[in-house]
Amino acid sequence: MKLFYKNNLKRNLMDNLTYDFHLTAFSNLTENHLLLFFIFLMIYLTGVLGNIIIITTVIIDTHLHTPMYILLCNLSSVDIILNSSTVPKLMDILLSGNDSISFIQCFIQLYFYMFAAGTEDILLSLMAYDRYVAVCKPLHYHLLMNKKKYAIFLLGTWILGCANSLFLTSSAYQLDLCPSNKIQHFFCDIKALEKITCSQTQFSILLYIESVVLGLFPFLLSLTSYIKIILIILSIRSTGGRWKAFSTCTSHLAVLIIFYGVALCIYVKPPSGHFEKQDLVFSLMYTAVIPMLNPLIYTLRNKEVKASLSRIFKIMKTKIA
Repeated sequence: MKLFYKNNLKRNLMDNLTYDFHLTAFSNLTENHLLLFFIFLMIYLTGVLGNIIIITTVIIDTHLHTPMYILLCNLSSVDIILNSSTVPKLMDILLSGNDSISFIQCFIQLYFYMFAAGTEDILLSLMAYDRYVAVCKPLHYHLLMNKKKYAIFLLGTWILGCANSLFLTSSAYQLDLCPSNKIQHFFCDIKALEKITCSQTQFSILLYIESVVLGLFPFLLSLTSYIKIILIILSIRSTGGRWKAFSTCTSHLAVLIIFYGVALCIYVKPPSGHFEKQDLVFSLMYTAVIPMLNPLIYTLRNKEVKASLSRIFKIMKTKIA
């Protein structure tokens, strides 16, 4: 009887796209919804506007048409997707109390979230490699990071992110859902969906393999790059020379530490039977706060970006006057 019910439910889910899930992460918080809405609205707008400014600046200013800033431009594009795939629904829940999301909307959200998260992971490792070449092999930088090579790297990154997300989304679509439509999260996260399936063991194995292939390998590439960078910097005799070399990496290193620190807290831990409060906090940081912090870190700590913004504002001011 139980097997019949699960199969019948699965068939209904695939046939009836009006089926709704309910995102229950904020169901116990009935107060301060309006305040939280405005907080996340400001975070969202700051993140989107900041990333648009970086993209526009890199496109307009030819001084920034280098591998490092082309990669940064792509990172900002991915951050906008990551932010926009999750935060608007969160704001809708907080403002209207409507915690329902249709079956098809849930999997569309899952696809874009996984696409952005996976692509950003690879992009950050490429940016670490770019900094490694710039610091450790400066004379060969333009040879190793020529336009053709980083164009291939970027194209491969976007294709891999797209294919990986499509694979995970289709795998999640094939899961046998238990008789529950309540997702204990504020968006359709793959780990939250895993908790309402009746085939958790097999899918958990898939997620751990995914974490190793698309999580651990890029992380090790970034770690290796920065170990070599630090060794090279320590070998420089003058304090000024060491700081000059390290200053080219500080913005990216800060972004890298925040990104992997939060990601490790969310995904690299044993599965639990219930949704924990810290999962919600780290997920909010991952999907809302990090995409907002990235442009702030790069604009506040990067002299070239600040100089470029200053030039653009002066040109705009001159044209207006």
